[in-house]
Amino acid sequence: MSRILIIDDEEKLRTLLTRIISLEGFEVGQAADCNSALKQLDQENFDIVLCDVKLPDGSGVELSKKIKDKYPNIEIILLTAYGNISDSVQAIKNGAFDYLIKGDDNNKIIPLLYRAMDKVNLSKRVQQLQKQVGDQYSFDNIIGKSKPILAAIDLAKKVAVTDTTVLLLGETGTGKEVFAQAIHHASQRANKPFVAINCSAFSKDLLESEMFGHKTGAFTGAIKDKKGLFEEANTGTIFLDEIGEMSLELQAKLLRVIEKGEFIKVGDSKTSKANVRIIAATHRDLQKEIADGHFRQDLFYRLSVFQIKLPALRERVADIEALANHFAVAFSAKTNKKIKSLSPEFVEALKQHQWQGNIRELKNVIERSVILSENGELKIENLPLEMQQHSSFNFQLSTHKQLSAFDLASVEKLHIQKVLNYTNGNKTEAARLLNIATTTLYRKLEEYKIG
Repeated sequence: MSRILIIDDEEKLRTLLTRIISLEGFEVGQAADCNSALKQLDQENFDIVLCDVKLPDGSGVELSKKIKDKYPNIEIILLTAYGNISDSVQAIKNGAFDYLIKGDDNNKIIPLLYRAMDKVNLSKRVQQLQKQVGDQYSFDNIIGKSKPILAAIDLAKKVAVTDTTVLLLGETGTGKEVFAQAIHHASQRANKPFVAINCSAFSKDLLESEMFGHKTGAFTGAIKDKKGLFEEANTGTIFLDEIGEMSLELQAKLLRVIEKGEFIKVGDSKTSKANVRIIAATHRDLQKEIADGHFRQDLFYRLSVFQIKLPALRERVADIEALANHFAVAFSAKTNKKIKSLSPEFVEALKQHQWQGNIRELKNVIERSVILSENGELKIENLPLEMQQHSSFNFQLSTHKQLSAFDLASVEKLHIQKVLNYTNGNKTEAARLLNIATTTLYRKLEEYKIG
């Protein structure tokens, strides 16, 4: 039930307002002065404060500021006489929701309370979502107990509470963005924006526009001003993935942001400011890139204040089963299949694989395995054919004979059909899951006469 505190030294007015508001289903508390009101707010939870401007021991305007400073989610409505509207306007500047003029409030108070309550509920919902997001991206949700991953997590936790620039190193698919998110949500900027961009996904000119924004007419197609990601991330964190792919010219502009906190939009002549924490990541050897003249040494030193090397999946084999179980549960929900277990042979085959694509490749393999699974267990025959063939188990069909070329073709045809059924005929998505080019898929569809 929503709770409202009425602060007024006129007992008759408090009683009248309590009766009116209570009839709407609100729970109402009363206070006659500032001190008693503050005591009640310390002891009980209230959503809205309805406060007179003039009180025996102080001003409602000053009290509203104290309340908002200590309880920012409480909404405050000021009650004022005709001569005190300027005070109420000042209170609104201090964070009050609105004001009512005494003598003209009976018909307006209930709608105003409901509007204030809508804002309170929205704030509560935002806080709840922020907590859920924080929980989702917390370090506790990074799966793994092996020494390499625990060492990386320990380093990330230590740097998270600072505002230091972080450089994440490691092969593609090792979870660099997951770490960047965890660092951000464990920092003092947790409730501020987190913006990520893959520097390898854009050309030089487009990347500059994406990062710093542009002015109307800066180039063909720039029909209106556009905010860049540094502006979007202001007061928060920006994650620059694959920083090693950035051009030297753009690296110089990034260095200026790091050193001075300012940048110039494309087509603009004045500087813009940004207070942003930078987390960068790359799979490249930046020292070699510097030696080859592809990366600025001064930018490297500014980015690599604190480096964290994320281990490849083959370096943390002990975590593979836990990761596989996690993905199996996730894709079980997505495919409406109940996966109860992973067979020992299935798990062993996963551990023997080299995982050049790391966690991203494992996730893809588990998704395909869940699609092909039957009877609630992931078995070695659910794995891609190349993993079956390279497994030391020399998987055999139920007939216990080795696969012949004809058998392989039959299995491949069945596999493609199942994946197409899963994607509802979407060939582009099917090709992604099969980890083959779309043209290859069309050739196999024609070869196997799959409609």
